[in-house]
Amino acid sequence: MRLKPVPEPPTALDDLRDLQRAVPLVPGDTDDCCARLRRRCDLPDRQTANDWLAFLRTLGLVEETSRGFVRADAEPAPERVRERLRDGVLFAPEALAALADASREDPVTPDDLFAATRDRVPRHDRARDPDWEATWRDRAARLLAWLALVDLAVPVESAGETAGYVAGDAA
Repeated sequence: MRLKPVPEPPTALDDLRDLQRAVPLVPGDTDDCCARLRRRCDLPDRQTANDWLAFLRTLGLVEETSRGFVRADAEPAPERVRERLRDGVLFAPEALAALADASREDPVTPDDLFAATRDRVPRHDRARDPDWEATWRDRAARLLAWLALVDLAVPVESAGETAGYVAGDAA
């Protein structure tokens, strides 16, 4: 199963350590871990904290045990994050395939990635969110930014703004 939540990426991969350290060494239930993440990382609400908890688990930086969530004994190394993004995040393989076919003249945009995956957005997400298209376009933008953070994608600039992405050196 692939994870749906894709939080806003940090400015540097090392910033993941702060989020990882906010998860306890002694297992805690979801509510306790989310409260701790919110408090220590200044997250705006429980849903954002819950998304981060799930995402950190997907990256192998947090583990879920029978007694709750616990910080994993793993570093947020680029190789680990790359592998876990590829294997555990919904639509990451589709994004990587699109990036492989992209060029600097025709880079992949969040709208392109959304269009390529639109028909596979889970039905329950469409039903519960009246603005699901905007939500999933934003998610596509965050996913591409995460891929760029770990050198699986490279932003293509145009007029001082990111116009899209192409495959990175680590792809």
